[in-house]
Parts: sequence; structure tokens; C-alpha cells
Amino acid sequence: MVVADDSVLLREGLVRLLTEVDTEVVAAVDDAPHFLRAVKEHRPDVAIVDVRMPPGMTDDGLRAAVEARQSQPELGILMLSAYVELSYADVLLSDGRGGVGYLLKDRVTSLDTLVEALRTISAGGTVLDPEVVAQLLVARRRTDPLSRLSTREREVLALMAEGRSNAAIAERLVVTGGAVEKHISNIFAKINLPDVGSDNRRVLAVLAWLRSR
Repeated sequence: MVVADDSVLLREGLVRLLTEVDTEVVAAVDDAPHFLRAVKEHRPDVAIVDVRMPPGMTDDGLRAAVEARQSQPELGILMLSAYVELSYADVLLSDGRGGVGYLLKDRVTSLDTLVEALRTISAGGTVLDPEVVAQLLVARRRTDPLSRLSTREREVLALMAEGRSNAAIAERLVVTGGAVEKHISNIFAKINLPDVGSDNRRVLAVLAWLRSR
């Protein structure tokens, strides 16, 4: 695990939280160039990266994460941000490969939330902060190309975007696992995502949602 954040308090706090759950942190750095060097040297399975870091303090962390994934495609990335920026989520998911997440910083104060997010990302899943999901729903509502989806299917897709498993979705919506599978199958069919074997259709479904205008 590599942790990259320019805030020493958050960075050290994350290291302590991860140590509590027996996660080895091989490097904790405070800027994008050091993050890229740490990834190259240690080749971690997962990295936690702040969106805004030195040297530019704009989207340096995000751009460094994308670059790191290009050189190490199996690297899981959990991006952290102090606020919601939908374009960041779009960039993060643009390769359609999964193994990525985007959470607001105030979520990572919960060890359970952090561990669950990292577990999902390590397994190739996608995690989006519930606030990001909520804003996506508002931003895309008027001209949503996914308008063919029913209300229930949209609820299922929102929970998929949060990185929830079928079992977790069923528990949240108080329905059977079979019902969730049927809803997901309908979502894939309605947004034209055929089963071609290699693609992660859950990620592609979320990406189609993010890109809707």
C-alpha cells in the first residue's frame, strides 16, 4: 500500500488506520512525483491518493494516479477529495477496468468504510462516494440517456456505483438476490452492454451513467 496526501495529519492518520487492520504501508508521500517514484519502486497492490497535491495543487494526484495505472494496470486506486467533482470520477473510470474508487475525505474517518472500499477495489470493483452518486442523479436527470431504466433499476445502478455487491444491494432494497440479478440484467440490456466475457459490465454501466448528458 502507498499513501499519498500533502496533509501530514491525514496521511499519518491513514497509516495508523491501515496498520490497525494489518495492512502494510510501504510508502507515505506528500506529492505527485514522490507518489510515482514510490509506485515504481514498490509496485503496491493498492494506493490511496489525494486528488489535489503538490506541485501544482490542482489535479496533480489524479493525473499521477492515471499515469501510474498506465504503467501498472493492476494497481488499485482509491482517490480522496475534499469535495465532489464529477469530472474526476469520469476520468478515474475512463479505462473501464475497475479497481478504482473515489471517496470524500470525511468518509475515511470510518475504519469500516475505508477497509470495505479497499477490499472492493482490490477485488477489481468500483467504489463511488454516495454524495457523488447523489449529485450524478441530479446533474443527469433532465437529459439522461438511461431514461429507459425503471425507478428500481436506477436504485440498483446507484448502489452498484457505490461498489455494493449483489447481496448487499438485495439487503439494502429488501429484495431477493434473484430480483437483483434480474434488475442488473435488465440494466445491461437497456443500455446495450452485451456479455462479451472480458469486460466488467458493472464498471461500464457506471461509466455510461457518468458520461450521460
